[in-house]
Amino acid sequence: MDGTVLVADDDRTIRTVLTQALTRAGCKVHATSSLTTLMRWVAEGKGDVVISDVVMPDGNGLEMLPKIAQDRPGLPVIVISAQNTIMTAIQAAEADAYDYLPKPFDLPDLMKRTARALDQKQHAQAEPVEASEDRPDELPLVGRTPVMQALYRLVARVMNTDLSVMISGESGTGKSLIARAIHDFSDRRTLPFVTATAADLSDLEGPARVMARVRGGTLLIDEIADIDDEIQARIVRMMDTPGDHVPRFMATSQSDLTDAMESGRVRQDLYYRLCGATVHVPALRERVDDITLLTDHFLAREERESGTKRRLSPEAVELVRRYSWPGNVRQLENAIRRLSLTSRAEEISRTEVEMVLGSQPEAEPVLGDGEREKLSASVGRHLRRYFDLHGNILPPPGLYQRILREVEAPLIEIALDATGGNQAKCADLLGINRNTLRKKITDLDIQVTRRRKLM
Repeated sequence: MDGTVLVADDDRTIRTVLTQALTRAGCKVHATSSLTTLMRWVAEGKGDVVISDVVMPDGNGLEMLPKIAQDRPGLPVIVISAQNTIMTAIQAAEADAYDYLPKPFDLPDLMKRTARALDQKQHAQAEPVEASEDRPDELPLVGRTPVMQALYRLVARVMNTDLSVMISGESGTGKSLIARAIHDFSDRRTLPFVTATAADLSDLEGPARVMARVRGGTLLIDEIADIDDEIQARIVRMMDTPGDHVPRFMATSQSDLTDAMESGRVRQDLYYRLCGATVHVPALRERVDDITLLTDHFLAREERESGTKRRLSPEAVELVRRYSWPGNVRQLENAIRRLSLTSRAEEISRTEVEMVLGSQPEAEPVLGDGEREKLSASVGRHLRRYFDLHGNILPPPGLYQRILREVEAPLIEIALDATGGNQAKCADLLGINRNTLRKKITDLDIQVTRRRKLM
């Protein structure tokens, strides 16, 4: 990378890490803990890219973006923030930030984004959208995991376009919340937001009644894949001849719309009209690290409404994190509400959680760091990160054997633990020769402890 990067963050560790990484990559770096200093550098013409925190001792980084755009049109600003809500991503987009990343950020990812910003010398500037006073300060869409942060950035990009939006996701993930957020923070926010079901469109006059209610606002068609072909045809005609006030069309679906189209459940002409932009809302099991954040959010809401303070014990938190939540966020919300009402003490115990979850759908196994995914996908994710950490330099030779050793050692250790240290059973479990297992135990320096395994 070639250029000068201005870094503004009140965390000395972050300033040091970014300075070292960017310097090694070939950049010149000016780092400060003060927004005042940053703005002086910008006004003096210093810097090709800015990396700035939001909450600083002497101001708010987002509030400085219009001033930066005015003083230095075309200067890319990458916003980093520990405020992990959809509001931060939307505000960053409205203020025309070049990019937005949540804290803790992935350093190789930030380096790649900085490199792209340096390469892109021209960045189109738009007039910032003034925040409306009647907007809520917080939406019930919280999460700091990468999948949620990617969702926030996508919502911020599509909200002020006229593209139709297809929102997919399992029941209870919050598809309608995403649709409402796109509307409430768009240029159509003062116009109606109308949700239409198959029943609303079931007769010939249904589309006309719905369009009269929308009046150029946003029309959300609920569960489009469950609507029969005749009504789908009416929707196509409604989209083709919207009248004088053209609304924005959005739709939700629990199933993959491409599969539904290929199987004939969704008309091809309707599919292409609705999929101007596609948004997938992740299942709760795909963002396990957000469960504690959501739990705290629901507990705080219950405290505000009832005045009763509750918290989960560490053991209860672990059980909640390990549960698969087939009903997603809606199921978690209902469970926390029930626990808040029925718990006898301020601290909710693991036993109380077990009693509530005992009447819920059975938990499914969760793999790895909490994301239910194929092992190959998990390994691939870690390997990509390993290569990213080396930048443009290849890792040292012998990678194949090093990776095999990294996978083989924990596999044998866990299999030995599962069989109580019985090498004959372990070899049979792994499907390898007993002598081969013994050699691998020696080569990999694995400690074997014999004990009775309770099954």
